[in-house]
Amino acid sequence: MKKLFLLMILLVTALGLLAGPAAWAQELPKEVRFAYLNGPRPWILGKIDGSFDKALGVPVNWISFPSGPPALTALAAGEVDIVRVGCVPVTSFLTKKVPLTVIGIAGVIDKSERLVAKNAIKTIKDLEGHAVATVTGSTAHYALLAAFKVHGVDASKVKLVTLNPGDQVAAWKRGDIDASYIWGPFWHDLEEDGGHILLSSGDLNKDGYYLFNAYVVSNDFAKKYPELVSKFLGAFEDTVKRYQADPDGSAALIAKELAQDVEGAKQTLAGLRYLSLKEQLETQWLGDGSATQSGIAKSFSDQAVFLVEQNELRQRDVPPSFAPFIDVSYTKKALGQ
Repeated sequence: MKKLFLLMILLVTALGLLAGPAAWAQELPKEVRFAYLNGPRPWILGKIDGSFDKALGVPVNWISFPSGPPALTALAAGEVDIVRVGCVPVTSFLTKKVPLTVIGIAGVIDKSERLVAKNAIKTIKDLEGHAVATVTGSTAHYALLAAFKVHGVDASKVKLVTLNPGDQVAAWKRGDIDASYIWGPFWHDLEEDGGHILLSSGDLNKDGYYLFNAYVVSNDFAKKYPELVSKFLGAFEDTVKRYQADPDGSAALIAKELAQDVEGAKQTLAGLRYLSLKEQLETQWLGDGSATQSGIAKSFSDQAVFLVEQNELRQRDVPPSFAPFIDVSYTKKALGQ
C-alpha cells in the first residue's frame, strides 16, 4: 500500500511537470480594452508598433472617446478596462462610488491645455460679456474657473458654452464663441485661426491648482489581472523613454497615426511633464502607499470642492480622503519592487 501511495504521488508530480507553467498560469482575457482621448501622447507609439500587445501578451483594443466623462461611463458599464483620463472627471466618478482605482499618472498638465481667445480679448478679465467654450467637468473646465477666481472674473458675466473639442473649433470658426479652454492639438487650430494664449494650466500652479492626466482601471479587471495592470504601466514608461529620446521623430510618427498636424502634435507632447514610475511614488505625487495624504490625493480633494461649488457633486458624498482609491502596488510591481 505504501509503495502504491508513493507511485501515485510521483505520477501526479510528473503530470504537473509535463503540463508546465501554463497549467498553473492565470487565464488571460481575449483583449485589454484601453480607452483614450485622441490626442498626441507618447503611448501612441505603443499603438503604432504593437509594443503594448507584446508586453501584455494579449491584443489591446484601442477605443477613442471625445472626452473623459464618456470614457469613464464606459468603464463603469464594463465596456473598457483601463482609461487614460483627466483628473477632474476621475474625482467626480470616484465620489459617485464608481468601482475604479487610480494606478498611475499619464502626464502633468502644463501647456497642453490652454485658454485661447480672439484678438479683441486682451486679458482674462476681458472675458466678461463673452462666450467661452469648454468641456463641462473636465480638467479644462476646472482650470477655467480657477483662472476666473485668480483673476477676479465674475463668472456670472461669462457665457459658458459646453462643447466637445472638435465642436469648439467649428464654433470658433463660425464666430459663435470668443474664447476656449481646450487641450491639444485643438488649440493649435484656434491659434492658426488668429487666436492667442491668455493662460496655460501650468500657470495656475503658483496659485495652488494642479492638473494631471491619470490612468485608472476597473476594480474587477485589476483584481482578476493584476499582472496585466503592472505590465501596462511598464509598457507606458517605455513609450515615454522612447519619446524623450527622440521628441521630433516621435511627434512625426504620432501625428501621422492620428492624422494630425505635426507641429501641433509636437507642441502638445511638449506641453506635458512625464513622471517616471519611480517619481510617481514620491509623496508629492501618488506616494508609496505609506503616507495618509499624498499630493495627488489632496489634489482630488481640492477638485471635489470645485465640483461641489459647481453643483456637480453633493458635499455629503465627498469622501474624507481619496487616498484609498490610489493603489501603487502595480507601479511597484512594474519596477520590480
